[in-house]
Amino acid sequence: MQKRVIIIGGGFAGINLAKCLAGDSQFKVTLVDKNNYNFFPPLLYQVSTGYLDPSSITYPIRNLFRGKKNFHFWMGDLQEVVPQQKKVILDNGELPYDYLIMATGTQTNFFGLEQLKNHAIPMKTLEDALSMRNVLLQRLEAASRIKDRSERLPWLTMVIGGGGPTGVEISGMFAELRNNTIRKEFPELQDAGARIYLVNGGNELLSPMSKKSQEYALKSLQEMGVEVMLNTRIIDYDGEKVSLKNGKYIRSKNLIWATGVTGIIFKGIPSEAYARGNRLKVNEINKVEGVDSIFSIGDSCIQYTDPAFPEGHPQLAQVAIQQGKNLAKNFKKIEKGEHPKAFRYNDKGSMAIIGSIKAVADIPKPKLHLSGFIAWFIWLFIHLFSLINYRNRIRTFYNWSIEYFTKNQDLRLIIRPSKSVARQEIHETKSEKEHSRI
Repeated sequence: MQKRVIIIGGGFAGINLAKCLAGDSQFKVTLVDKNNYNFFPPLLYQVSTGYLDPSSITYPIRNLFRGKKNFHFWMGDLQEVVPQQKKVILDNGELPYDYLIMATGTQTNFFGLEQLKNHAIPMKTLEDALSMRNVLLQRLEAASRIKDRSERLPWLTMVIGGGGPTGVEISGMFAELRNNTIRKEFPELQDAGARIYLVNGGNELLSPMSKKSQEYALKSLQEMGVEVMLNTRIIDYDGEKVSLKNGKYIRSKNLIWATGVTGIIFKGIPSEAYARGNRLKVNEINKVEGVDSIFSIGDSCIQYTDPAFPEGHPQLAQVAIQQGKNLAKNFKKIEKGEHPKAFRYNDKGSMAIIGSIKAVADIPKPKLHLSGFIAWFIWLFIHLFSLINYRNRIRTFYNWSIEYFTKNQDLRLIIRPSKSVARQEIHETKSEKEHSRI
C-alpha cells in the first residue's frame, strides 16, 4: 500500500520534499497550503517596492506538479494535529497520514508589542508585500497634496526595523527610489527632506556575515543617505511616532518591520516538542522528538545533531531545500528497509544586495569575501536561478534589465480587491466549514 505523506506548507522545504517524492508510486503525497502558489521570499521586498511584479516570484502549485499522479494539492489551513489517530484537522476537512511533515516556516514576531503589531508593516508574505506597496504609494500620493513641509515629512519618512539582510536590502531599495524615481515622478516632493532610518538593536548590520561585509554594508548605506542607528531598539509604535529605548522618537507613518520571526504552535503537538523561537526539536533525520511519524523541515524546526551547527542551523533557504531533499531520500530508504542518513548542512555561503552594483557575499569554501559589482552579479545570478520555474526567471530578468538600463520601472500600481470580493471570500470560507462539519 502507498504511504500517505502529508506535507503542511508549500515553501522551499515542502516543495523540494514533494518534488522528490512526486512520481514515486510508493507514496501518496498531499501538499497542504493556505495559498495555491509557491513564492520566493528573498525577493518579496522587490515586489513591495514595485521593482518586480508578483508573477515574477510566484508559481501555481498545481501547475508545478502537473502530470504527477501520486501528488495531490489541498488548499487549506491546519487547525490541529491528532497524533493518536494519525490525522490532521484542516479548516475545510480532515486527512489521515502515515508520515506528517511540518514545513510551515515562520511568522512575524512582534515581541508582544500590540501597538507595533497593529500599525507596523510586516514583510513576511506576498500579501504583506502587496499591502506595503499599496500603502506606501498611497502615502506618497497623500504627501504630494500636503503643502506644509513639517506636516508632510512624517508621510515620507521611512523607518526600517532590523539590520539583517531584509532590512539592509529594503533600506537600499528605498534610498534608490528616493534618490531617483520619486524625484522624477513626484515633482511636488523634490527637496521635501524625506529621510530613511535603519534601526538595529545590535552593534552591526548583517550579524551572521563577516566583519568586512558588515562594514561595507554600513558604509554603502550611509553613502546612499540612509541614517543607520545601531544599538537602538524600537519599543513602541502608534502609527505616528516610533518610540526608541533610549527615550528618543522618530515621527513617521511608515515603520517596516523586518526583524524577528517565530515558529507557529499547533494544537495537538505537545509543548515539550518546541524549543526556542517555537521551533520544533528534531533528531538527525528531522523526526520531531516525542511524537511518532511526525517530521519537521526548514525554518519551523531546530536540529542540534549537526556537528558543524551545534546550536541549530540558520533559518535560510538552502537549509530548507537540503532538508527537504534529504528527508525524501530517507523515506525511500526506510521503505526499502535501509538505515536513513543523518542530515548535514552544506553551507554555500550568504549574501545581501545593497543597491545597484552594490552587494556583499561570504563564501565559506574557499573562505572568501566579495563586495561591490562582482558580489552584486553573483547575487543576481544565484537568485535568478533559484526561482522555481524558467518563466519566473525570464520575467524577473526582464524586469531587472528594464530597471538597470532605464532606471524606470512601471510596476508602481495601487491595486486593491473590492470590499464585495473580500465579503464573498469570507462567506465562502464559512460555507466550506459548515459543509465539512455536515
